[in-house]
Amino acid sequence: MASELEPEVQAFDRSLLECSAEETAGKWLQATDLTREVYQHLAHYVPRIYCRGPNPFPQKEDMLSHQVLLGPMEWYLCGEDPELGFSKLEQTNKPSHLCGRVFKVGEPTYSCRDCAVDPTCVLCMECFLGSIHRDHRYRMTTSGGGGFCDCGDTEAWKEGPYCQKHELNTSEIEEEEDPLVHLSEDVIARTYNIFAIMFRYAVEILTWEKESELPPDLETTEKSDTYYCMLFNDEVHTYEQVIYTLQKAVNCTQKEAIGFATTVDRDGRRSVRYGDFQYCEQAKSVIVRNTSRQTKPLKVQVMHSSIVAHQNFGLKLLSWLGSIIGYSDGLRRILCQVGLQEGPDGENSSLVDRLMLSDSKLWKGARSVYHQLFMSSLLMDLKYKKLFAVRFAKNYERLQSDYVTDDHDREFSIADLSVQIFTVPSLARMLITEENLMTIIIKTFMDHLRHRDAQGRFQFERYTALQAFKFRRVQSLILDLKYVLISKPTEWSDDLRQKFLEGFDAFLELLKCMQGMDPIARQVGQHIEMEPEWEAAFTLQMKLTHVISMMQDWCALDEKVLIEAYKKCLAVLTQCHGGFTDGEQPVTLSICGHSVETIRYCVSKEKVSIHLPVSRLLAGLHVLLSKSEVAYKFPELLPLSELSPPMLIEHPLRCLVLCAQVHAGMWRRNGFSLVNQIYYYHNVKCRCEMFDKDIVMLQTGVSMMDPNHFLMIMLSRFELYQIFSTPDYGKKISSETTHKDLVQQNNTLIEEMLYLIIMLVGERFSPGVGQVNATDEIKREIIHQLSIKPMAHSELVKSLPEDENKETGMESVIEAVAHFKKPGLTGRGMYELKPECAKEFNLYFYHFSRAEQSKAEEAQRKLKRQNKEDTALPPPVLPPFCPLFASLVNILQSDVMLLIMRTVLQWTVEHNGYVWSESMLQRVLHLIGMALQEEKQHLENVVEEHVVTFTFTQKISKPGEAPNNSPSILAMLETLQNAPYLEVHKDMIRWILKTFNAIKKIRESSSTSPVAETEGTIMEESSRDKDKAERKRKAEIARLRREKIMAQMSEMQRHFIDENKELFQQTLELDASISAVLDNSPVVSDMTLTALGPAQTQVPEQRQFVTCILCQEEQEVKVESRAMVLAAFVQRSTVLSKNRSKFIQDPEKYDPLFMHPDLSCGTHTSSCGHIMHAHCWQRYFDSVQAKEQRRQQRLRLHTSYDVENGEFLCPLCECLSNTVIPLLLPPRNIFNRYCLIKEFRKYGRIAAP
Repeated sequence: MASELEPEVQAFDRSLLECSAEETAGKWLQATDLTREVYQHLAHYVPRIYCRGPNPFPQKEDMLSHQVLLGPMEWYLCGEDPELGFSKLEQTNKPSHLCGRVFKVGEPTYSCRDCAVDPTCVLCMECFLGSIHRDHRYRMTTSGGGGFCDCGDTEAWKEGPYCQKHELNTSEIEEEEDPLVHLSEDVIARTYNIFAIMFRYAVEILTWEKESELPPDLETTEKSDTYYCMLFNDEVHTYEQVIYTLQKAVNCTQKEAIGFATTVDRDGRRSVRYGDFQYCEQAKSVIVRNTSRQTKPLKVQVMHSSIVAHQNFGLKLLSWLGSIIGYSDGLRRILCQVGLQEGPDGENSSLVDRLMLSDSKLWKGARSVYHQLFMSSLLMDLKYKKLFAVRFAKNYERLQSDYVTDDHDREFSIADLSVQIFTVPSLARMLITEENLMTIIIKTFMDHLRHRDAQGRFQFERYTALQAFKFRRVQSLILDLKYVLISKPTEWSDDLRQKFLEGFDAFLELLKCMQGMDPIARQVGQHIEMEPEWEAAFTLQMKLTHVISMMQDWCALDEKVLIEAYKKCLAVLTQCHGGFTDGEQPVTLSICGHSVETIRYCVSKEKVSIHLPVSRLLAGLHVLLSKSEVAYKFPELLPLSELSPPMLIEHPLRCLVLCAQVHAGMWRRNGFSLVNQIYYYHNVKCRCEMFDKDIVMLQTGVSMMDPNHFLMIMLSRFELYQIFSTPDYGKKISSETTHKDLVQQNNTLIEEMLYLIIMLVGERFSPGVGQVNATDEIKREIIHQLSIKPMAHSELVKSLPEDENKETGMESVIEAVAHFKKPGLTGRGMYELKPECAKEFNLYFYHFSRAEQSKAEEAQRKLKRQNKEDTALPPPVLPPFCPLFASLVNILQSDVMLLIMRTVLQWTVEHNGYVWSESMLQRVLHLIGMALQEEKQHLENVVEEHVVTFTFTQKISKPGEAPNNSPSILAMLETLQNAPYLEVHKDMIRWILKTFNAIKKIRESSSTSPVAETEGTIMEESSRDKDKAERKRKAEIARLRREKIMAQMSEMQRHFIDENKELFQQTLELDASISAVLDNSPVVSDMTLTALGPAQTQVPEQRQFVTCILCQEEQEVKVESRAMVLAAFVQRSTVLSKNRSKFIQDPEKYDPLFMHPDLSCGTHTSSCGHIMHAHCWQRYFDSVQAKEQRRQQRLRLHTSYDVENGEFLCPLCECLSNTVIPLLLPPRNIFNRYCLIKEFRKYGRIAAP
């Protein structure tokens, strides 16, 4: 190593100690060319103090530099002893009301959640403890270093901007007071001179790029042949690689190599060898050779010792400037003037500009030092903070480009100062207006994402490692855009409107490049070989989520801006639709006498994208038109008449159909990438600007078009049009047994489509869609989360969406909807839903996952059983729609919707195999319930002289039209009410019928209740009255007939008993004798009892009652009852085998019921004894099979049973089973029954079969 080969470190020159700072300052005061004098002094003394050997001596260097180099500067600045001069400056200076404490890494910071303008506004511990915020809701974090305390900044806090310490300094503050008035003219002149020279020297030497030559002003006649091999830090190579390389390059121990690597990582550079040029160059070549095999090599430079010395002093000088300006605000002002003064080269020639633009070339230690100087000077002077912000904005594109190509973390880049500038509301507005900052940020971002497809959309599929690295770094620009938008303007100027809309145009161009990116096509036949890249697109979406929301918030604040933004967004969406080359042919759909023309498009056959930000932004702006009432105030300024509802709904509908088809198992061969995309599409981090906005866009489309047309288009996209337009589809499918999987797939799609309709009508808790506010929306979210189970605070917060300030709004409403249960043994306090809020539970809440919906349903039904209520979960009463969306409810009473309802109910009544599912029926019942609730609200809230056009009850009372002539929906509900296979849904059907009757009474009792009085409806009413009267007459005839038959049967029974008194008397005597024998076993009856044979004595049958473990229905075991079975497991067994070497020659012809003991193995059957209805078990087994088929969509877990071999787990005890055994009556009971029938025949009362 160098320390072994080089001579001992030279002792410091004793003459340095004899140098007088006062005398040197005196010479400088007399000098005509101060710059030349100072530079000569530095050129002579700096190399004699710094870098005198292989290892630094920081204590001695600091002592000598203060005496020889910094001391004269302080004497010159003060004009007297610095101790006296600086104390005078402090006395005359008025202390700042700004704290400005620069945080160290790991230092605690505090942000008030109630008063901070945004989450970046923080306080140091001292200021926090002395402020009013300590009693508020606050967030405590640890600093990553580089920020400073915002105490005293009135723009950072809504209230309480000062702590007790800095509040004392506010009383004497005069607005726009110049701090230079407290300094004498001489001090100002001397300070300006020395600051200008020293700052220029530091910037010049730190940005110097030559390795062997000094700037001409600093060259000396004596030049030694001493060099340093300087190793620089990067974020590519690991500690281990650097340590191993250093051991080989400079022949040091592992401990020394670890020390070198640690210093390089902390300070950004470290000399690893000291000596002549050749000696250092040798070490450099070894380091470069050893680190260039896989990645770019480590950066190494062979630098002359005098250059390193001057650079070390340059860093010391910047730190000294930072400490000196702390004595006086006037000194700070002078340094700011010096730093921002334009140089002779024009633009970007100021010292501050030169440092910023060289940032990526500097090492980590140099960056940290000058960043801190900027924060303590430029950012602490309000006047020059604005000027610095302008310079930062003008150089923004260059700074970000340097950062993207650099490999250091953002906290070590000058670009990280954007958070200190852009989050100041006044500066952000000024930069938007004067420097067009929004447009600059967005265009800079787009310039770094040049990889596009043929349609101009972002393409991440074939990203190289370098492009992926750049993409990760360029995401910080989105954060800058968020900083600019985080505080909303209270007043709008014309310039601000113009520049914001220009920025909005640029933002639309960005979203246009995302619209339709990463399209996917269904994989058929063979599973996809390589999972496509999907994470980059979703990362971009997640980063932009809050920015998109904030853009909408800004638009909502000004009516003119909102109208213009809406027009621009609509124009871009129209362009996007024109750019999609779908190439489908038009097709006409017709159902129930309604026709609509659409395009022939199948999601399962064409490409579809989940990324539709332009559509979703337009949906958000459309809601704002309703919320701000702009749509009603200025309809003539809006292009509402130009809107094409089919165009608006097309792509969001495709996206939702894709989700439905994935759920139905149609996209299994596309792998996990698609499953993950669907997961994030619904995830709380993305759903606000993805799934939720797609629902809003569909609601927008439905509200502007004929609901029948919408439903036909929806049926077409779900690929269900043929099913509902084909008469007797259910009967046709039930006769074909080969399409079981296809039918189950269609059933799932029907369920998903019905679920989507429920969401479109029921999700009206967004302000602007329904007549609600933001608080109602948060309450509803919390109610449905707590409907699943009681939750802890942290668990509940994670399930709620956060805004740009990381707030969920939970604390403001939680007490209204939940009780807090204090922690018990578990150590966690839990929130429990208040009982009165249970009525607001919606089983089909759109943010429930499948698992959450199932858990919530089970929990709510259990709660109702505990309260001894019926288990129906009816739809809750919903708030009314806003006028812009009011027509949406008509979808419930549209002809196509009624056809869908009637068809599903018809399938259920016919009970044909797999054509329908209980889930499908449950959704239809929910939709009927929603329609009834809607009609009830319309009737209760009707204003006099207004027409009630929602007549759902009348329409469901009307039978189906030819050629089907199916019964009315109401009649089918009455039929299903008594269906034995629908026990679970009986309560819901009863609730529907009860609500129907209540609405009927309201209509009948309210004679003045206005109804639609058009000619057509009057005729319809009269025809319905006739149908109603006819049904009533037939029902009365049927009732009288039933009563007559029951009376006849009762009379026949009485007559039979009278004629056969002797037979019944014998039966009674036999019962008495048997009971006597059983009760008193020693007593022997006189009657002879026969145990076996044809003359077996008849004994009374003991009635056996069992309960089905699936439907919980209790039933007596009788021949005529529904079949009951036991779960069982049949397997081979050799337990009773005598000859295990013998095998069955022809198993097909062998009777399995006869197992000879000579066989090698027999049959063993075991059962856990749990009993089920045969049909209940069949449905359970079918669901297990269907679940196993869908399991490929998720992470496949190992199961303890094989469905393909007919195995399943007992639903109660989870015992392994592979068959069921029928539960039969004892043979004696059957024989007794046979004897009784035989006896009756003897008397001629029962005819022989």
